[in-house]
This record gives sequence, structure tokens and C-alpha cells, in this order.
Amino acid sequence: MDGASRRQARNAARSLLPNSRAAFATFAITVATAAIELAMGRLPICKCGTVKLWHGVVQSAENSQQLTDWYSLSHFVHGLIMYFVAWLLWKKWKLFGGRPARFALPIAAFVEAAWEVTENTPLIIDRYRAVTVSFGYTGDSVLNSMGDIGCMIIGFLVASRLPWWASLALGIGFELLTLYVIRDNLTLNVIMLFWPIEAIRQWQAGA
Repeated sequence: MDGASRRQARNAARSLLPNSRAAFATFAITVATAAIELAMGRLPICKCGTVKLWHGVVQSAENSQQLTDWYSLSHFVHGLIMYFVAWLLWKKWKLFGGRPARFALPIAAFVEAAWEVTENTPLIIDRYRAVTVSFGYTGDSVLNSMGDIGCMIIGFLVASRLPWWASLALGIGFELLTLYVIRDNLTLNVIMLFWPIEAIRQWQAGA
């Protein structure tokens, strides 16, 4: 490979990464989300006082309290979906200069952050407790919210480097994995939050 080809390859690879302004905006949105949640009275870490990189027991007091858990895979899938939306906008309306990973990541982070804040309001917490199997849900710790946003960012960036069919296969694989392991996933989470089905709730409760 000659010098011109190497430069072209480096430029192509660089175009898939967020530029410095996008990276800074994404970081700022994440920090602002942490500040908002602390102002809302959310606990910075698990009430148990310990910090773990992973907690795998769903029906427990530490679920949604540690950095990552089984639901982190759903947030990774969020990133895959948001990159796909950004890619569609580029293909149809030529937005983001044809490089959604560089310019759309802060928008994706903002959407994810908005959900994290909304998810930890009394209205949504009570909704989860009333209609889903998460009857003991008390909201996320700030640490867990940061982990969720981080997983979305990783999913977005992974999708920017993969062909669409590989992202689709990865998303379906994660959905099937969590469905098998914890009887829940992003799809069921959305269904049960907005259109609860008692038969699904009973099945999930038998996990």
C-alpha cells in the first residue's frame, strides 16, 4: 500500500469516529445527566455501599444500582438502533455530512440521557412497579445511569464500524440472550411499559 492509499485508509477510519467537538458534547451531556440525577435525589452508588462492574441478579436490591447488569445489553442495542436512525437520515436527507458517527453521537447521547432522567422520575418508577415484573424497582443509581449511557455510546460506535447486517445480528443476538437468561429484553420492556400484557408478566415472574 502506497502513502496515498494509507492516508486514504486513515482518513476513512477517522471519519467513522466522533470529532473532538462531538466527543466533548457527548461527555458534557453525560456529566450534566449525572448532575441532574443527583439534584433529583438519586443515590450516586448502590445503597449497599459497594461498587461493582457487573451485577447479574435481576430480582435483587443491587439490580440497576451497579455499573452494568443484564439490562446494559438493552442500552447497547439502543446505540445500534440510534446509529441506524442516523444512518437513515444521512441516506435520505444527507444529514451529518455523511458521517453520522462524527456528528450524531451527541444527539444520541442526549436522547439516551433524557430517557435516563425520565426513567428515574416517580411517574415512571411507579409505572414499572405497577405493570412490569420489576415490582421492587426503585430507580437507578447515578453510577448505573452512567453505565447505561456508556453502553449506548459503545453500541453506537460499534454500529458505525459494522455492516448493517452484522449490527442487526448483534442486536437480535443480545435480545435473544437476555430473553433466555432473564426473561426480559428491550422489546418486552417497551411492550410492558406502554402496553402491558398480563400473560407476559406472569411468564416473566416465573423466571
